[in-house]
Amino acid sequence: MLKKLWYNSVVLYLKIGLFFYSKRILVSGKNNIPKNGAVLFCVNHPNGLIDPLIVTTNTSRNDHYLVRAASFKKQFIKKILESLNLMPIYRIRDGANQLGKNKEIFENCFNLFKRGESLMIFPEGSHNRKRTIRPISKGFTRIVFGALEENPELKINIIPVGLTYQNASFYPTKVALNFGKPIATEKFYNTDEPISSINNLKDEVSNQLKKLSVHIPDDEKYTATLAKLNSLNIDFTNVDFVNKIIKTGNYPEPKRKHKNFLKLLYYTIILNSLIPYLIWKKVSKKIDEIEFIDTFRYTFCLFTFPTFYGLQAWVINLLFDWKTAICYLLISLFLIVMYSKISETNTENNSFL
Repeated sequence: MLKKLWYNSVVLYLKIGLFFYSKRILVSGKNNIPKNGAVLFCVNHPNGLIDPLIVTTNTSRNDHYLVRAASFKKQFIKKILESLNLMPIYRIRDGANQLGKNKEIFENCFNLFKRGESLMIFPEGSHNRKRTIRPISKGFTRIVFGALEENPELKINIIPVGLTYQNASFYPTKVALNFGKPIATEKFYNTDEPISSINNLKDEVSNQLKKLSVHIPDDEKYTATLAKLNSLNIDFTNVDFVNKIIKTGNYPEPKRKHKNFLKLLYYTIILNSLIPYLIWKKVSKKIDEIEFIDTFRYTFCLFTFPTFYGLQAWVINLLFDWKTAICYLLISLFLIVMYSKISETNTENNSFL
């Protein structure tokens, strides 16, 4: 009970943080998620660790996660991650001698399914900003079919989940989150034809993901197609519309780019957050992978802003009174919400907030 309370409290805090950080999170297909029973969420992975946060804060399930083992190296971090239902998955890059540890992890997954719980996995195996569904690995089929091998009567539904960002790594983030139709895994499980079973299930998940997120085939036309869509100022979060354009080749008239008339508001927020801003400018230079910019910026803001604004409100209370301090705090939060929700995400790349 205590662990569930801790998990739900963290998820609530993350959801509040995403409200301030995002322009809009467009969710569809949520009614496809079974309320009870074993569920495996198979999610595409365009934007680092912020992907599972967006998915998890928009489901009613108490999710468990498989994440790369490198995240568990530090003991303190390991304990925090485990308390939030995260489990390490070892890959060949972690060392061939580490792969044997996956057997215990898979057994944990089997037990989760037996208890009717949910698990989230990223079958592409890594993150990448390319607007394409990459080949998916068979790892998730090993987990599902392994569970069915131990418990043939078990019912496990796979829910493919598509994430499409308007501008991954830009602030404020705008993203489409689409939950696909449940896939009854027992219909694909055939002990007499294991290879065929694996490939058929992989194809079903991949085909749904290509409809649930913007998918530009990764061929010789990829770069030209993406450049054409960008030149039209397309709203990529309108996934069905964009995929139809890609499929038919019928490009609409370009939309006029909107000017960001909230520049003054942006600089006002910067001035009011000068110390966090200067810290972020220094820290952000150390981020090696562009897919992690959103993750680090969101996490930085999640902890820094409440602390910094709280301290400034405390100083104002000492200098004036508590009513003035509360007014300052509310106005500061209102300015961030106003900028996040109204500013244009397709006009410029704001490095902060």
